[in-house]
Amino acid sequence: MAAALALAERQPWTRVALGDIAEEAGLPLAVLMQVFPSKTAILAAFQRGIDRAVLGAGEVGEGSPRDRLFELLMRRLEALAPHRKALASIAAAAPHDPVGVLCGWGRLLHSMSTTLALAGLSADGLRGLIRVKGLAGIYGSVLPVFLRDESDDLTRTMAALDGRLQRIESVMNWIRGRIKPET
Repeated sequence: MAAALALAERQPWTRVALGDIAEEAGLPLAVLMQVFPSKTAILAAFQRGIDRAVLGAGEVGEGSPRDRLFELLMRRLEALAPHRKALASIAAAAPHDPVGVLCGWGRLLHSMSTTLALAGLSADGLRGLIRVKGLAGIYGSVLPVFLRDESDDLTRTMAALDGRLQRIESVMNWIRGRIKPET
């Protein structure tokens, strides 16, 4: 994975081939392909590693659901921060790799479902599915800000994430106020 990310930092992801990654890693291509048969498999393993970093950071603090989601998503972004340049290259390649995007989308939904669970929010049923996809949308809308945020403390990223979470919280509160409970 490190070799793939190093190459993505130096050149467009669309120009990186498995052979290049094997060479960068000092491995025969056949050996690399036994572990990672595609660039998509490398990115999936990278995402799983980020998930483990979020899980390994310990329990989330007290606070509102929005506060807990903010903390968890910032953990994720902080884990991604050292790889920001490589991620920008990979993101720029997305329009040229629809299969990779679809595979990444499924992995992202799993990550967002885990994030909701860690925040104490259900990801089950129709309501949970809406939460998962909504959180994925928020995360996806913050990623471009994150990729351009070169500050050490991710000030712009935190502001964007907080604003989006606050906006969705307001919408959800408005909807709850309009739905009459069944009697």
